[in-house]
Amino acid sequence: MTWNWQKPDWPSFRWDQARLEPAEKQFLVSGGVFVGMVRHLGDEDRDQLTIEAMSTEAVTTSEIEGEILDRASVQSSLRKQLGLAADERRVRPAERGIAEMMVDLHRSFAEPLSEEMLFRWHRMVMSGSRNLRDVGRYRTGAEPMEVVSGPVGEPRIHFEAPPSSRVRSEMKRFISWFSRTAPGQEEPLPALTRSGIAHLYFESIHPFEDGNGRVGRAVAEKALAQSLGQPTLTALAETILARRKTYYEALEGANRENEITRWLMWFAGVAIEAQRRTIALVEFLIDKTKLLDGLKGKINPRQEKALLRMLREGPGGFKGGLSAGKYSAITGASPATTTRDLADLVEKGALVREGERRYAHYRLAIPVRSVTHVVLTEHGNLMEQP
Repeated sequence: MTWNWQKPDWPSFRWDQARLEPAEKQFLVSGGVFVGMVRHLGDEDRDQLTIEAMSTEAVTTSEIEGEILDRASVQSSLRKQLGLAADERRVRPAERGIAEMMVDLHRSFAEPLSEEMLFRWHRMVMSGSRNLRDVGRYRTGAEPMEVVSGPVGEPRIHFEAPPSSRVRSEMKRFISWFSRTAPGQEEPLPALTRSGIAHLYFESIHPFEDGNGRVGRAVAEKALAQSLGQPTLTALAETILARRKTYYEALEGANRENEITRWLMWFAGVAIEAQRRTIALVEFLIDKTKLLDGLKGKINPRQEKALLRMLREGPGGFKGGLSAGKYSAITGASPATTTRDLADLVEKGALVREGERRYAHYRLAIPVRSVTHVVLTEHGNLMEQP
């Protein structure tokens, strides 16, 4: 098998820009919509948007690699680093590290990409790892860097990266490319095109011993943010996780050739879908404000406490809904008071009851905006799939 980096045209990627134009235009238009919607949020909701979006990306970018993190711990770490009120829970190094990278990415999006930045991110995502030789530096091992699956005796090789001896020179060329293709530079590229190439280019080099996926997706986010001129909070990793199987298939296919139109079309659909997920979160926060404003002075402190606790869970609310038991645990109310409070919240239009008697549970009376898969057709048109 000959990989992309072994071909004589590496890394002169080729693609059909005309097939990406509709997606590029849609991304910029929706980026403007996002900015306008965020301006209507109060400071508290703006902080919640930042924490929700960043924690979701931190947790999902790790889950793509098979690492399951505690979302509450990640959010606690994010809040501390952003100077917001946070609890004093104990946070593991892995959760603190990925939160640190997300905050650093958010704050430094406009800064040029550099080795120092990549090494810093790698130290953060590898926090707590004790079995790595090279942390915060490029890999140095003599053995081949391979992406494999299957049993130990019969592994399937999905990709083999350049040898460690080539990594420093390859990364120097990559960082130079990233710099000159940025907005306002000598070879600027459209947002989705630059981000998609950046991710594929980085993953093809696979410069680190581990953590390449997490750092590579951060590089893609940085490219999107630079194109829009602000932190995007785009749910890129969350959307890739929802499509994890096709993500690996698309990457594997793109690793074989330097004609990458199909990869960029796949990536563009994911990025548009990710942007829509973030916009849906902003719409939830606007709905939340309307709901609370409409209930002001009409509900008691217990009801307000329970609603605020539900709303902190985001658009999905509590998994399985709010039960009478959960309400009592949150508020300390007796069973009889809980029954009255919940019935009153339903009557006032704050909650919707589902199920009967002991199977009853309650969800927020806020529409759940589902986001469908977005793909590009052969002609580059956007198409939604269930």
